[in-house]
Amino acid sequence: MADVLASQFSGHWISRAELGSLSALKTYDPPITALADATLLGTGRQGKFLILHLADADGIPLDLVIHLSRAGWIHWRTSKALAPLRPGKGPVALRLTWRDEAGDTTVLDVTEAGTQKRLAVYLVRDLADVPGLQRLGPDALALTEEQLSAILRGAGRRQLKTLLREQSIISGIGNAYSDEILHAAKLSPYAPADTLTEQQVKVLWTALRDVLQDALERARDAKLGHIKSEKRAGLRVHDRTGEPCDVCGTPIAQVRLADSSFQYCPTCQTGGKPLADRRMSRLLK
Repeated sequence: MADVLASQFSGHWISRAELGSLSALKTYDPPITALADATLLGTGRQGKFLILHLADADGIPLDLVIHLSRAGWIHWRTSKALAPLRPGKGPVALRLTWRDEAGDTTVLDVTEAGTQKRLAVYLVRDLADVPGLQRLGPDALALTEEQLSAILRGAGRRQLKTLLREQSIISGIGNAYSDEILHAAKLSPYAPADTLTEQQVKVLWTALRDVLQDALERARDAKLGHIKSEKRAGLRVHDRTGEPCDVCGTPIAQVRLADSSFQYCPTCQTGGKPLADRRMSRLLK
């Protein structure tokens, strides 16, 4: 996403910035009005935080940091400026209206579906002022095999699924890609981290890199407006409950948790044994 935004908006400037969700903005200084006439210099990513490096109207550096959380996404379209947003109405948390030297207008919406509002936006002069960035572990794609092995040994009996999603331990892997990585590595989501053999660690490290690199390449190659559908097309197990595993043909199984779910292949990953659906188990008691 960072690379796609850079190619689309670098050199453009923001003619209008609007908040559709007042609670999404987690900072107050500088104010959101500082984005007026700010120019995009470049983009970056730290873990699951998307960073827009800007220069304000006076040329002073400014960073817009976005964490999409579970239900957030970014959309844009070439359009005339739209009517002002009405805070609290609809899924748009932040709208940026961009212009370029030709005078063309592009509207970018940061949206969040559902009722659990976790999307976060930070506008800062110094990235050190974004608390979540300071807690991030090493980036998943920067990990060496030796570093991953040390992390697994130090995690004790923590389950692999939980560990891969813990941003303070390894940053940049969410629910979907943790499912994909574990499927590619043929490891159970519930396997204790410190029980992996040296060969299994190597396979997990390779799967991690392959899955995330493929996801990045798909995003870079996707046409405007098709990044989300391209992500979905590249998933082999996540959100594909009941569909046949493309490795062995076994129907993909699901475990539902309190506020999320994950998918896996019983044949490839758990030796044919279904994992307990904890939420359903509680309901049946």
